[in-house]
Amino acid sequence: MRKSTFDVCKNFICPFFFVAILLASEVRAEPVVELLWPGGAPGALGDKPKDKPTLTTWLPDDAVNTGAAIIVCPGGGYGGLAIGHEGKEIAKWLNSLGVAAFVLEYRHHGKGYGHPAPLQDAQRAIRTVRSRANSLGIDPKKIGILGFSAGGHLASTAGTHFDAGDSSSNDPIEQASSRPDFMVLVYPVISFTTEYTHRGSRRNLIGDDAPQELVKLLSNELQVTPDTPPTFLMHTNEDTGVPAENSVLFYLALRKANVPAELHIYEHGRHGLGLAKGTIGTESWSRRCADWMRGRGLFTKGKSTK
Repeated sequence: MRKSTFDVCKNFICPFFFVAILLASEVRAEPVVELLWPGGAPGALGDKPKDKPTLTTWLPDDAVNTGAAIIVCPGGGYGGLAIGHEGKEIAKWLNSLGVAAFVLEYRHHGKGYGHPAPLQDAQRAIRTVRSRANSLGIDPKKIGILGFSAGGHLASTAGTHFDAGDSSSNDPIEQASSRPDFMVLVYPVISFTTEYTHRGSRRNLIGDDAPQELVKLLSNELQVTPDTPPTFLMHTNEDTGVPAENSVLFYLALRKANVPAELHIYEHGRHGLGLAKGTIGTESWSRRCADWMRGRGLFTKGKSTK
C-alpha cells in the first residue's frame, strides 16, 4: 500500500523535527556560568581560572517557579569541591521543586586560598542573586544557602556573619544584603573548638596556628544570634568524617536563640552521601527538607519566610 504524505512526514520528517526542538530546548535550559567577581576577586593571587570563582545559574521552568532561590555550596574539606553530587545534582533537585539554584565554585585551600576568601565568595553570591532578583523571577526575601560538609560550614558562616550591604558603593551588587533568608545544612562542619572538629577543614581554612579569636569566630555554634536565619539540618549517626554533634551543637544554639530550626539525624549513611539515593531511610531527607521549605512558605509566592 502506498504511504500518504502524512505518513512519510510522521515517520521520517517529523521525528527529526521533534528531536531538533528537543535539542533546542535543552540548549536553552543549559545552566549559565559567570564570574563571581568580573573585575577580579578581592585578594586574588593571580589571573588563572583557579583565582576566578564562579556562580552557575540553574533556573526552574516558569510553570513551576516558586520565586525561591538557593546558593549551593559543595563540600570538599576546603581543599576541593564535590561539584557533581553536591552541586549539579542538587541544582537539578531544587529546580524540580521550582527553586532557582546557584552553584558556587568558591576559592579554597586547593586553589591556594584560606579565610576570608570562601566567605567573601559566599557573601558575594548572595548579594549577586538578591541584586538580580527581579530579572530572574526571584523573591529577594526568599534567598537561602545550602551547604554540604565544609560547604555547610561555609553556609553556616554566611548565616552568622553577614551585613546589610554598602549603600554608598557604586556597585549595585555590593549594595545588597549578604544575609541568607534561610539555611539548609547537610552533614555540616560547624565547630572549630570542640573534639568534634573536622581538623582537615579547619586546617585548610585557617591553618594549625590560627589565633584563638579567629578559631572561635569561625566556630559557628558560638556565633548564633536571634538574627540567624531559620535552618534545616541533616546528619547521619554513622558519619565518622564529621560527627553528628556538629549539627546538634548548631541546633541547640539556634533553639537557645529562638531561631526556627529542624534537625534530622538518620541512623544510616556515610559522610558525603549527597541526596543519599539508595540509602534506605536516609534518602528521604530531601523530601523532609522540601516539606520544611513548603511549611515556611517558600513555595508560596508573596508569603513571608520570617
